[in-house]
Amino acid sequence: MLARLRENIRVVFDRDPAARSVWEVVTCYPGFHALTLHIVANGLWRRDIKLLARFVSHLGRFLTGIEIHPGATIGQRVFIDHGMGIVVGETAVIGDDCTLYHGVTLGGTTWNKGKRHPTLEAGVIVGAGAKILGPITIGAGAKVGSNAVVVKPVPAGATAVGNPARIIESSIDSARMQKAQELGFSAYGISGDVNDPVVKAIHGLLDHSVNTDAKVEAILKKLEQLGVDCSKERASSDQFDPDYLNKIVE
Repeated sequence: MLARLRENIRVVFDRDPAARSVWEVVTCYPGFHALTLHIVANGLWRRDIKLLARFVSHLGRFLTGIEIHPGATIGQRVFIDHGMGIVVGETAVIGDDCTLYHGVTLGGTTWNKGKRHPTLEAGVIVGAGAKILGPITIGAGAKVGSNAVVVKPVPAGATAVGNPARIIESSIDSARMQKAQELGFSAYGISGDVNDPVVKAIHGLLDHSVNTDAKVEAILKKLEQLGVDCSKERASSDQFDPDYLNKIVE
């Protein structure tokens, strides 16, 4: 269990730039508290000590505002950011490396017993306020946008937004997402048709960056064809030097 706790602390530093110390995470992060209490509650649940398991879960809800049923299955390196208002149902499954933001619901659509809550495969990101309902599967690496309502399966690597949710992943969106991840952690799936000037400006900057990278790559290939050694430029993670061509000419 100590190894699991250390892993849960480490993942906070990986995904939240606001985290400054281990002591801060242990004392001030409700997502960490909720996941820690769930480890205890789930252990009791699996040992058929269900009343005590529900009490531990209820205590976690009271302390953190995050309601996780003790029967839910949660993988490793799961990150809950902010967390207030999150609800995870009894038969929900959250895979490794998933990220949930505040207000997320993994709920059911029936009163029948059995599997009735969603399954999130590894690496899924669920934006704030999203609702994923029913025994559906969200594929590995998929992203669910803020306030989306998902009632149908989402393919691996896709992005779902809206109410009802629709898949908006395209080659352009993939290039944007890849560039966003290179620049820093990209939390939410946002479609290109969102009528928001800030979103459009960000998409414009990402598109410009992608196009610039493509042009730089084409220039490097041409230089290599001319016999110029560009290995240092390819290996460097620094921003491309606009005076590079002038230096070569000189």
